[in-house]
Amino acid sequence: MRVPVACVIGWPIRHSRSPVIHRFWLKQLALAGDYVIEPVEPERIAAFFAGFADGLYVGCNVTVPHKETAHAAVAVLHPAARSIGAVNTVWLEGRTLCGDNTDAVGFLANLDHGAPGWDRRAGPAVVLGAGGSARAVVWGLRERGFAPIHVVNRTEARAGALAERFGEVVRPATWDALPRLLGEARVLVNTTSLGMSGQPPLPIDLGPLSVDCLVTDLVYVPLETPLLSAARGRGLRTVDGLGMLLHQAVPGFERWFGVRPAVTPALRAAVVATLVG
Repeated sequence: MRVPVACVIGWPIRHSRSPVIHRFWLKQLALAGDYVIEPVEPERIAAFFAGFADGLYVGCNVTVPHKETAHAAVAVLHPAARSIGAVNTVWLEGRTLCGDNTDAVGFLANLDHGAPGWDRRAGPAVVLGAGGSARAVVWGLRERGFAPIHVVNRTEARAGALAERFGEVVRPATWDALPRLLGEARVLVNTTSLGMSGQPPLPIDLGPLSVDCLVTDLVYVPLETPLLSAARGRGLRTVDGLGMLLHQAVPGFERWFGVRPAVTPALRAAVVATLVG
């Protein structure tokens, strides 16, 4: 019997912490298998998926810039992936390529763990950025009943594309509207790379936020971003972005290796040990 091997694909991809997560679980659960990095250039991605059933891997995680290509390549789309329009988890059922998007599940599980009851009183939400991660976040917030969801982006047209995908629950906005929108927000989510180590800072005044607003940042290098530090300084609840990475990995591992793993403090510590910045 062939030992199952899964991978993470992207370009570039060497920075990925996914092997740390999946190898931790394989060792902890004493399972045969491996999880590796597979750099795939954009010009090779169509051929990679076309030959997947004849290749080495039982499945893969998909990251930038291949999530939309994966969405088009799989034969069976699960509901979240169909709605979000991107795939981050791929597996085989026989020779049929299947895909799901677990980013939204990971986002919600991270908040459920880090801020229990955060969605007990849903209301307006503010999402910074309108890229692929924002799609998953909007899907998750909509599932938990948050409305309206204000998507704030440098170009309103890109935010408008999320409104076209998710309907009237999404309200596109530009940065100049942010002070007004923050005053109503129950949740503030940063999905941009601003505030990440090596990136420009996130220029935002949290003064208008109410005391019961939850602030979360998908950036996890550094673990406490300037946004989270400022929110904590105001006494607001915060959740960092690392948990989303950990929780989104659970469904894929279960599909590839047949056992559902747990996100534990020991796993988090193993990944934190690899972070720089």
